[in-house]
Amino acid sequence: MRTSEVINGQVSFWMRDTADSTRDPAGAARPERPPLDGDTTVDVCVVGAGYTGLWTAYWLRQALPDASILVVEARHVGYGASGRNGGWLSGKMIGLPRHLAEGPRGRQGVVELRRAAVDSLDEILGIMADHDIDVDAVHGGYLTIGRTPSELARLRAAVDAEHAWGMTEEDVRLLSAAETAGRISIDGVLGALYSPHNVRLHPGKLVTGLASVVEAAGVRIAERTPALDLRPGRVRTPHGTVTARHILRATEGYTARLPGRRRDMLPMNSSMVITEPLSEADWKAIGWAGREALSGAQHTYFYAQRTADGRIALGGRGLPYRFGSRLDQDGRLDRWTIGRLSGVLHGLWPGLRFRLAHAWCGSLGVPRDWSPSVVWDPATGLGHAGGYVGQGVTAAYLAGRTLADLVAGKDTRYTGLPWTGRRSPRWEPEPLRWLGSYAMYGLYRIADLSEATTRHERTSAFARLADTVSGRH
Repeated sequence: MRTSEVINGQVSFWMRDTADSTRDPAGAARPERPPLDGDTTVDVCVVGAGYTGLWTAYWLRQALPDASILVVEARHVGYGASGRNGGWLSGKMIGLPRHLAEGPRGRQGVVELRRAAVDSLDEILGIMADHDIDVDAVHGGYLTIGRTPSELARLRAAVDAEHAWGMTEEDVRLLSAAETAGRISIDGVLGALYSPHNVRLHPGKLVTGLASVVEAAGVRIAERTPALDLRPGRVRTPHGTVTARHILRATEGYTARLPGRRRDMLPMNSSMVITEPLSEADWKAIGWAGREALSGAQHTYFYAQRTADGRIALGGRGLPYRFGSRLDQDGRLDRWTIGRLSGVLHGLWPGLRFRLAHAWCGSLGVPRDWSPSVVWDPATGLGHAGGYVGQGVTAAYLAGRTLADLVAGKDTRYTGLPWTGRRSPRWEPEPLRWLGSYAMYGLYRIADLSEATTRHERTSAFARLADTVSGRH
């Protein structure tokens, strides 16, 4: 299909759909929240109105009910990854266990983080239900499919690794080809990893709903108010300076925009397309009645969901990184990536015809060791959280709760998680960042082509080299 027929950018389908659903009977959209209107003083200033910033504000309000809390946001609520992701509220591992196990709690700390992630699914849905916010949630689990012998071997190894880190057969197991086909019809599938610990949801409804909850609790959100500089006790913006005892940064993939932070977090690009609603006949051919989240076991993997209104939303890496940690232009996606993601759809279901409705991209935060951190310094009042490497819908909830408890001086289950107080090394300067990113994904693409043409169960040498370049293994 011609890419000109597809809505491109405008942040994401999720945020556009959310705006359409919240228009008043006359068709008017919700007015933007006003920016900061001059210098102001508060107890806590949170920078970033995505999931991390909003969950931090939510839990701060619970822990410090009398504190004045201000959230400043460069564009609008959900503008970043929180409004552009694949809608997986997942109990998957956050970060690399081997790095997180280096903390004071060792392996047990990793197990506790994973269990906290699993528990958070019901907690988040419970909070939304308490406030009558519908986020299109279906607790259907997730499937990672294998279509080559090497992919299936990786899935077996992944299940074994999950069990070694405290998961059981009830948490993660391998499905046969027949068991997989009973859930979803995809040609050539040899088996799948299945876990019940995932909720399919609408990311835009979650982030805008959460914003309404924190505002109702007395938290102020100032949109169109970018933080130009953060220092102990103050945040400078174009519209005035915020003076605060506690300043908490929740900027994730946008961290590189801040002075002195360009090498702290690599903004990794993730891209998505979404179809027009499919017919009943198409859904009968596909199955997918359980609404499991879906991904592939290839190195350049895809992720997908069946939406509440009968679409398929599918994402992948596309062009992984922009030189100098540059960010996208309001989510606009290049033609090559749109074509590639469309090709993934047709490769999964070659007998069906899909019409794309919308394409977009966004940036997720990747620390150099691919593992997250939650840090707060009581001496300066500065704190930050991020580095979720694609698991942010769940991780942001836990990180926000951790950060709030640290500020409140509480010793809790969350402050004891292995990401508390850890710091990742910085990324290499340019052009090494750019060269490394493109070398890594180029090698992964070659590895996928190599594995697709062989019956061997071993991982391609190209993939092993890419892992070495990335530092993930």
